[in-house]
Amino acid sequence: MLDLERQDWGNFASNIEFLERTGLLQSPKRILEIGCGEGRLLQALHEAGHQISAIDPERDALDQCPPGLDVQVADGAKLPFDDNCFDLVLSFDVLEHIPDTDRHLEEVRRVLKPNGHYLLQTPNKWANIPFEMVRWSTLYGIKRTFDFLKPPQHCALHSYYQLRRRFSKHQFDIEFFDIGVVNAYFIGKVKMYLGRPGVFMLKIINPDRLPIPLRTNFYVRAQLH
Repeated sequence: MLDLERQDWGNFASNIEFLERTGLLQSPKRILEIGCGEGRLLQALHEAGHQISAIDPERDALDQCPPGLDVQVADGAKLPFDDNCFDLVLSFDVLEHIPDTDRHLEEVRRVLKPNGHYLLQTPNKWANIPFEMVRWSTLYGIKRTFDFLKPPQHCALHSYYQLRRRFSKHQFDIEFFDIGVVNAYFIGKVKMYLGRPGVFMLKIINPDRLPIPLRTNFYVRAQLH
C-alpha cells in the first residue's frame, strides 16, 4: 500500500488508486516513471519497495527530488535505457505533452520487458480543449487562446477512440479504468477559471459519473502483446 498522507493535491490520490487497482504493484517491480517532476510518486514507489528510475525534461524539477533516487534529464521520445529492462512504465499528465506520440510509444515498447505494462493518465481531448481555451484566454488574453495546443503544452491530446487506435498500432492491448478525479483541487481549478457557475455545473454534471469515453481524464493500462 502506498502512502497517501503527505499528498493531497492534484490527481495524486487518483493516480495512486489507479496503480493499486491494476494489481500490478503487489510484488516488487522494476519501474520507469516518465515525467516524474519533483519525485512525489517516485518516492512513494521507492518506499513501497520497488526499483524505480525516472526521467523529466526539467532539471529544476529533478533538483527538487528526494536525494538518492535514480533520476536523469531526458524526454519521452528518447529513453536513455536498454531494451527490455522494465516491468512497468508510468506516466501521468505526460502523453499530451509529447509531440511525436508514435515515437514515444515505440520507445516505451522497446524498454518494456515482454508482456510488460504501460500505465498512464492523460486528459480527454474533447473535455480538455474547452477548459484550456478558457484558462489560457483568462491568463494570457484572447490572442493566445489556442497556444496551449503548441509544444510543450497539450499538443498531443487524444480522444477515447484515438487512444485505442494509437495503442493498437503499437501492439498494446488497453483497458480503461473508472477512476474519479473530482476532488478539492479539481473544484478549485474550475472555480478559479470558470467561477461559481462552473462549480454549479459540476453539481449538475459530475464528470466522474459520465461514461468512460466522456471523462475528463483517462486512466489506461496498456499491455504488450
